[in-house]
Amino acid sequence: MTVLVYGYDKAIAGGRRRRIPERTLLGMALCGGTPGALLAMWLFRHKTAKQSFRKWLALVIVAQLSAAIALVALTR
Repeated sequence: MTVLVYGYDKAIAGGRRRRIPERTLLGMALCGGTPGALLAMWLFRHKTAKQSFRKWLALVIVAQLSAAIALVALTR
């Protein structure tokens, strides 16, 4: 789903349609769509030049990895 939304946002960029807010794109990544977000950024070259977006996405990835590591450590 995340790949499709990123692709749609890229497709309408520069046109007259209302874009998908970055907050929504990051929220989708936060809710488990990080692999899709990274794939879409690579496939469509979307949001790759925007430093602030990349910084927030990196923060989402670090948070998800930290949560996964904590979950594994707590279940041992």
